[in-house]
Amino acid sequence: MDALDHRLLDEFQRNFPLVPQPFAVVGAALGVAEAEVIASLTRLQTAGTVARVGGTVRPNTAGASTLAALAVPEARIEAVAGLVNDEDGVNHSYLREDEWNLWFVATAPDASGLQASLERIAARTGLRVLSLPLLRAFNIDLGFRLTGARAALTTDVAHDETALRPDDRPLLQIMSAGLPVVARPFADVAATLGWTEAQVLDRLQSLSTARILTRIGVIVRHRAIGWAANAMVVWDVAAQDMETAGRSLAALPGVTLCYQRQTVPGLWRHGLFSMIHGQSRADALTVLDAARALPALTHTDHRVLFSTRCFKQTGALLERTAA
Repeated sequence: MDALDHRLLDEFQRNFPLVPQPFAVVGAALGVAEAEVIASLTRLQTAGTVARVGGTVRPNTAGASTLAALAVPEARIEAVAGLVNDEDGVNHSYLREDEWNLWFVATAPDASGLQASLERIAARTGLRVLSLPLLRAFNIDLGFRLTGARAALTTDVAHDETALRPDDRPLLQIMSAGLPVVARPFADVAATLGWTEAQVLDRLQSLSTARILTRIGVIVRHRAIGWAANAMVVWDVAAQDMETAGRSLAALPGVTLCYQRQTVPGLWRHGLFSMIHGQSRADALTVLDAARALPALTHTDHRVLFSTRCFKQTGALLERTAA
C-alpha cells in the first residue's frame, strides 16, 4: 500500500462524509483529487484489503443476529466451514484455538429466519450449534487507528430504535453490502431505491445519529494488512459485576470490541466477550496482561481464543434473498 492507501484506512474508518460527493471531501482532507481516492479504494477492495465502504448496523435492530460456534473435528474443518459459509446469513466465520473452534456470526431479517439458519447448519453438519446472542454492547464499533499509540475506543452509547422506519431496511442492506465507489454513490443508491439523493442522505444521518448505524466508513480486513494476531478473550463475570467489568475492559487501549453475551449452562459460562487485534501474538498478549490487571477482572477466569484463519467476512443479511 502507498501513503494514500494508509491514510484512507487509518483516518476514514468512521465519520464518512454524508454529502453528495463524499470522495471529493475525503480527497480534500488528504490533499488529493477525488479520482485518486476512488481509484485507491477500488484497488484496495479488489485486493481484499477493504471489505467495503459502507456501514455497520447495530445487531438486533433492523435484523436478528447471534455469535455461534461448532466443535469441529480437525479432519472435517474444511468441509464444515464450507457448509457453514453456504448460509447467506453467515457474514463472519473464523477458526479459533479452542475445543469450540469454528466461530461464526449468523444474521437474518428476523428471529425466525435466524433460528431456521442455525437449524440448517446443525442438520447439515451433524454438530451441535452453540448460540450466544448479544445481551449488551460496551463497545461494538470495530474501527481503530492503525498507526501511533493504542487509544481507548468510545464506550457504546444508547441507541434510539424508534428512529428506525419500515422502509429503512433496503437502505441498511445496501450500507451493509457496501456503497458503490463512484463520484456520487448516494445518487446511485437513491436510483436503486426509487428515492432522491437528499432522502438517502437524510435517512443515513438520522440512522447514524440514532446509533442504528454504528459506523459509516472504510471497513478494513485487518488480517490482510498485518493485524493477524487477533484474540477473542472471554471472561466468567458474575451478573452483578458485569457493568463494572464491561465498562473498564471496553475503556482499555487495545481492546477493540467488548460486549456481554448469553451463556449456556453446562456448555459455555463465559459471558463477557472482548477482542484484541494485534500485529503479533506478543502485541496482543501485552494488552491481555493489562486486561488481567484491571481491578474488575483480577483473578477472573477467562479463555483466550486466537483466530488462526478467516473463512468469510461480509456484511449482515437484513433482507430475504429471492428463492
